[in-house]
Amino acid sequence: MKLSTPTRDEALWTSVFAAVFLWSAIDPKDTYTWLLEVLPAVVGFAILVTTRRRFPLTELAYQLVLIHCIILMVGGHYTYAEVPAFDRLSELMDWERNNYDKLGHFAQGFVPAVLAREILVRNRIVNGRRWLAFLVACFCLALSAFYELIEWWVAAASGAASEAFLGTQGYVWDTQSDMAVALAGAVASLLLLSPTHDRQLVRIAWPANRGVTPRESAPESQANTAASAPTDHRGAKR
Repeated sequence: MKLSTPTRDEALWTSVFAAVFLWSAIDPKDTYTWLLEVLPAVVGFAILVTTRRRFPLTELAYQLVLIHCIILMVGGHYTYAEVPAFDRLSELMDWERNNYDKLGHFAQGFVPAVLAREILVRNRIVNGRRWLAFLVACFCLALSAFYELIEWWVAAASGAASEAFLGTQGYVWDTQSDMAVALAGAVASLLLLSPTHDRQLVRIAWPANRGVTPRESAPESQANTAASAPTDHRGAKR
């Protein structure tokens, strides 16, 4: 099968991802932690590459995924407890710990909220904006909880080697606060980005030469189009 040529935006996205990935891979603080932290970014990149023609996402979704990948790769390079910029920020803010992991967990809710929203809307799985927002928030909270389970399994399997991966820094409520921050990220994403996301969903509804079917279009746009379509004297759509 012949692969299509990447667009300029796709080439730029891939170049930024590759540059940060290579930087992150050079002499990381802890190789085992780097592998664990960067693996989700690599898996996400592979999924986006294989689905970019069959189910292309909105520009907003791609941009957010790239930012999330960068957060993961920076955390993997330094470990989440030792990111230098947040060490300095901790001193300025008089924090007792390096809170870069909270940025990562905020992104863990903020970014998947847009992805989940897009999949639900374009496949017309949910009717009603309130149910959509509720289910997206529930998905993000469940995703965060599942990630905490993964951390537990990794810690149980590898023992002391997983300490940098867990990044609790002695905080007894780290697991609960991680999930709360992820939920806050999901809610913030829904409140701040939904209007922009809606506009981009309408533009992607029937894009030229992108291979997107009407089933993948925004449901509200479809409904408005159907309602405005002319009818004949028998009431059938022409």
